[in-house]
Amino acid sequence: MNGAGRDKERDREIARNEEKRQTIGAVRVSGWAIVFTIIVAVIVVGLVLFLRR
Repeated sequence: MNGAGRDKERDREIARNEEKRQTIGAVRVSGWAIVFTIIVAVIVVGLVLFLRR
C-alpha cells in the first residue's frame, strides 16, 4: 500500500507540473497573438492613412 500511495502522489505532482507547463504555453501563445494583432493593426492604419492623402 505504501508504494501505491507514493505512486499516486508522484502522479499528482506530475499532473500539477503538466498543468503549469500548459498554462505557461497558453500565455505565451496569447502574448504572440496580441503582438501579431497589434502589428497588423498598425500596418492597416498606416495603409489607410497613406491611401487617404
